[in-house]
Amino acid sequence: MRSMFKRALIAALAAGLVLPAAAQAPAPKRNVIIFVADGLRYGSVTPENMPNFSKLKAEGVDFTNSHSLYPTQTTVNASAIATGHYIGDTGNFGNTIWMKKPMISLHGADLGFLEANGVLTEMNERFGGNYLNETSLMAAARAAGYQTAIIGKEGPARIQDLTANRDGTETLIVDDETGHEEGFGLPTWFTRAMRAAFFDPVMPATTQPNILQQVNQTKAITRIVLPQFHENAKPFFILVWSRDPDTTQHNARDSAGELAPGINSRSALAAARNADSMLGDIRAALKQEGLEGNTDLFVTADHGFLTVSRSSATSPSAKLAPGTIADLTPGFVAKDLSLTFGLPIRNPGQTGASLDLNTNPAIAFGSAILGRDPAKPEIVVAANAGSNLIYLPNAATAKTHATEIVNFLLTQDYTGAIFVHDRLGKIAGALSMSDVNLIGAAKTPAPDIVISFRSFLNTGCEIALQCAVGVHDTTQGVGQGSHGSLSRAETRNFMAAVGPSFKNGFANPAPISNADIAPTLARIMGITLPAIGTLKGRVITEALVDGAPVTATRDTIVSAPGPEGLRTILNRQSVGQTHYFDAAGIEGRVVGLTPP
Repeated sequence: MRSMFKRALIAALAAGLVLPAAAQAPAPKRNVIIFVADGLRYGSVTPENMPNFSKLKAEGVDFTNSHSLYPTQTTVNASAIATGHYIGDTGNFGNTIWMKKPMISLHGADLGFLEANGVLTEMNERFGGNYLNETSLMAAARAAGYQTAIIGKEGPARIQDLTANRDGTETLIVDDETGHEEGFGLPTWFTRAMRAAFFDPVMPATTQPNILQQVNQTKAITRIVLPQFHENAKPFFILVWSRDPDTTQHNARDSAGELAPGINSRSALAAARNADSMLGDIRAALKQEGLEGNTDLFVTADHGFLTVSRSSATSPSAKLAPGTIADLTPGFVAKDLSLTFGLPIRNPGQTGASLDLNTNPAIAFGSAILGRDPAKPEIVVAANAGSNLIYLPNAATAKTHATEIVNFLLTQDYTGAIFVHDRLGKIAGALSMSDVNLIGAAKTPAPDIVISFRSFLNTGCEIALQCAVGVHDTTQGVGQGSHGSLSRAETRNFMAAVGPSFKNGFANPAPISNADIAPTLARIMGITLPAIGTLKGRVITEALVDGAPVTATRDTIVSAPGPEGLRTILNRQSVGQTHYFDAAGIEGRVVGLTPP
């Protein structure tokens, strides 16, 4: 009798029928890691040069139809990765945006670069404690009891948890500024372990390739954070932001002045291997700590990349730099508008006499203030490499000026696509900003016009997008790299995922974007993300274990024809009400654009 009861009990336990739900051990919460390889193009991942990335996408989910959000800039996509919202909600319209009022962190300028901890702190103070106006996944995970840490690039690192205390007691943040003036405080559990981990408490300077800095950050993750989080026996959420290959693709000079190999140079290949080694070390540490089986690892890039060209046959300001290698100089859009409309031009923060473009054509990083009274600008131009944001502060004249500016831009051979704020109505030759999800619940000032620049393909690459070239408003020279426009070379980022929540060996053909990461991981972590805006990404259910395929559609949006019949064309994919933007621009001027 006792033997029969024992066999019955074993059978019942196997079927999950004996113990009540309250008595059964709950499934452990998943650990989650996001690894961002800044500027990594999908076609750059090869078994020869990036074996760890190649292995990960083969083992897990390979997102074969991935997307960066537009504008294809770092802080733009950092805001989407953090919150799961498109840019009309986060208000992070570019790496450089206009704040309307002078900023102490920008030395009195009201126009500046967001990839700095001091600027982000002041942005939060100005816009209600969280300038993105949305809850980040990192902040929500922290509130839910997860151990949280962010390691990597200054700017996008802080954006992942803008509301965490600066002393490191809530979320650990290790970035370029660790050990420097703008660095965050470190908790005692981290500082105690630094010496044994051979971690340099003063983060090394950024280099090309960025080896020393990223080696130090890898030590922080693998030798300090993962062992401590494992010992604490609580679920964790870690985000790692690798500066390479972005930093090296921007700044390497081994192809200076040449479009080939451009950003496919030896330095760029070494930078990709640098990110690959960092990922490989993290996966090895997860395995060593026994965490691999309960950790989901999502890998992405904030944007793609292309090689910089500076040629233009139409720019009014190009003639101001005779005899130079490049026809166009930084700030060419602001200079062209100044010359065309007869408006004085000043660098951001400048209040004295305006610049004489014939004798002093220097524009700081391409951004400028145009108008007779520097306190009341008529046009503000925020240069963002592949795209420029144009603000028209005078509401009474904004519609008229917008039409005039659009008509001028359509005459320029460097113009790819033009988008105009919906409040200004339809303007022939341009699409509306809402067509690319740039109108939402944002707190920050929205631009009135967004221009995306021209791109084209060079020869010599088996994968065509690897040889894309673009005319960008940037300090980078010909042969160096840039991003920011709405070409498929820049929206085509690398994305993959592996772990117990994701399918194995699955190539996902459905479109996904950086805005889909937070809602997907929130689902896995059992976290509800509150939302103010409605421009949200989706849960990538088809990539999850037992997830069903989804249906995707394609369509094209076309503006009314402007002067000479020129139109802005937008190629789009959709899954339900979630939209993905492939490329946009005037026919024949944008890589990856398919005319209707």
